[in-house]
This record gives sequence, C-alpha cells and structure tokens, in this order.
Amino acid sequence: MWSLSAWHRRRIIDQHPVNPEVWNRVLQRLAILDGLTDEQHQQLLESSVLFLQDKHLTALPGVELNQEQRLFLAAQAQLPLLNLGDLNWYRGFHELVLYPGDFVSPQRHRDASGVEHEWDGKHSGEAWSQGPVILAWPGVLSSGGWNASNLVIHELAHKLDMLNGSADGFPPLHSDMRNSDWASAMQSAYDHLNQQLDHHPHSPPAIDPYAAENPAEFFAVTSEYFFSGPDMLFKAFPAVYEQLKAFYRQDTLGRLHQLRRNHHAYNNHD
Repeated sequence: MWSLSAWHRRRIIDQHPVNPEVWNRVLQRLAILDGLTDEQHQQLLESSVLFLQDKHLTALPGVELNQEQRLFLAAQAQLPLLNLGDLNWYRGFHELVLYPGDFVSPQRHRDASGVEHEWDGKHSGEAWSQGPVILAWPGVLSSGGWNASNLVIHELAHKLDMLNGSADGFPPLHSDMRNSDWASAMQSAYDHLNQQLDHHPHSPPAIDPYAAENPAEFFAVTSEYFFSGPDMLFKAFPAVYEQLKAFYRQDTLGRLHQLRRNHHAYNNHD
C-alpha cells in the first residue's frame, strides 16, 4: 500500500472520509498521542485510513467494530511509523484477527539440553511470521495510555522485527545507525534484566519481566515502554531508549516532559 503513488494514496484517503467528531473521540481515548502537532495528527489520521484499507480486520464473535474502534486500533498501529517515511513497514501480513478475550495456542521450546517441550499457552496477542497478527480485543481497548503497556505496539513490533528474517530482537536498522551500538545496548540491558530476575526474584524488576523471555520479546516490550512509558524505560535502560529513539525517529520522552511542563494533568504522572 505504501509503495503506491501519492495520487493513488490521496484518492484512497478521499474515498474513505472520517467524521472529525469520530477522530476527535479517538484522540481523546489515546493519551499517548497527546503532544503531537496538528500536522502529525493529520498525518496519523491519513496513515490510519490507508492501514485500514490495506489490512483486513477479522472480528470474531463478541467483538463489535465501528469506525471509531477501527481507527482506535489503527492509530496505535501507525504511531510507531509516524516518522519512518512512506515505506511498507508492515508488509508480509494482511490480516489482524481480533478475539473477544485471551486465547490458547500451542507453544514449543527446546531447552539447553536439547529437550523439546510442548504446551498450550494463554495469550493476549501473537504475531506469526508471514501470517496474521492476533489480538485479544480487551487488550486493545486497555492500550493507549501512559502506563507502559500497549498490546498493539507490542505485536506490531514483532512484525518490524521479522522484516529481515525471524524475530530475534534485531529489526532492519536505518543507514545512520550502527549494528554494534544496537547489539551492545540491547544485549547489555537484556542480560542485566535476566540477572536481576535470577538474583532478586522477589524484587520488582526494572521493566515487565516478560522482556526477559528472549531478545524478540525484549524488543517488543521495550517498544511498548518507548511509546507508553518512556520515562520508565529511560530510567531503567537509557542506552536502549536512545537506540529506539534512533530507530523510531521519535523522542517520546521529550514529548512527555513537554506535556508535564505545559499541562497540569501531567504534573503528577508517574
């Protein structure tokens, strides 16, 4: 979709107008969009319309979608791409499947001794290589605040990670980024988190312990924090924040600090 010519994109946008009142309600529900400029809001609206025309939302029984709900999901999906240009970053999949609640899926893991374990795991989201993104709708609805949690961004970070192969926590970097800087920052923080969990299992970890599952989950979880809890991420792992800032080409911590300076409601934000 994003490789289409400018006139074709404009034609799609013009053919699928959005009621301004609906879009304003979406903005009011998504605190993580606070502080964006009017121009960025317009850009996000247009990219959300294009996203919804390019991707099919399959709502299973129990999930009701209207224009506002669809845009609520799409705006969260497009926020990470806001400054990444007109490339097809979400290529390789065409469908998002929305469950009415958490779902069970088969899991497989080979341990250090070579023994393979299989079990059924309960999940709120999954991203399959060359397949759909699966989201539990309650998790989507609870996303969008400055609470260091965002299911949509988490699962779509996996899709970004898969652009250059399997999910391994190493998405394709921009030409002005160094692979060695990324690897050093991510590996050091990942090891530190695992050490913290091993040596102090009863102490609150620096970030969600699910990030310690593997490097792919570390990238997905820290991407969540970057957009919905950048202050917590920067405090825990400043080098990781700087790498994600360079990758997503946004300064979410700077935006949050500006909100705190300018809006009373943010003065007591933790």
